Amino acid sequence: MTSLPLDPSEALASLQPRGAARLRARTGLLRTLLALTLVVGAGAASAEQGWVKGELRLNLRSGGGNEYRILGTVATGDSVKVLSRGTDWIQVQTSEGKVGWIPDGYLEAAPPATVRLATAEADVAKLRGELDELRAETNNLRESNAAMTANDDGQKKELETLTLQNLELRAATRYQEWLTGAALLGGGMLTGAWLHSRSANRRPSTRIRL
Repeated sequence: MTSLPLDPSEALASLQPRGAARLRARTGLLRTLLALTLVVGAGAASAEQGWVKGELRLNLRSGGGNEYRILGTVATGDSVKVLSRGTDWIQVQTSEGKVGWIPDGYLEAAPPATVRLATAEADVAKLRGELDELRAETNNLRESNAAMTANDDGQKKELETLTLQNLELRAATRYQEWLTGAALLGGGMLTGAWLHSRSANRRPSTRIRL
């Protein structure tokens, strides 16, 4: 009694050439149907996010196997959406929208340190930009406030000058009125004295005429 070979490649080699070709064709057809089924099922489920870990570059293939053609590559730090999972391969979608298969075991749920560092540096740069904008706005407000304060001081000085000039004008007007009144009063007094002196000179004579 002969034992069957355990390795699938040895089993294929032991078959007739026509049977091996049919088996390969059926295997390829089953893989294609499985891939289509996984793609359809992945449309209804929420996509899982993953990042390529380590320092490597993976080939993105059209199917779950090394025999499928290469569609592109994904490298460390690239973010991909997991559409479906096979036995040893994962179907993913790149950030450019390209769909393909990569070997399992090369994705991690969190971004790698290089991506986190780049994100942190971008956040710091953004915060620095916002801080510079706030500083510039603060300086503008200070300059505007200083200009308004200087304008207020100028208006206060101008108001004080106008008030002083108004007071001086009122004082000059009153002084002129006082001078006019004093002149009228002095003139009246002089006129009264003159009239009084004339009346005194015209007193009647006390001599008796015969």
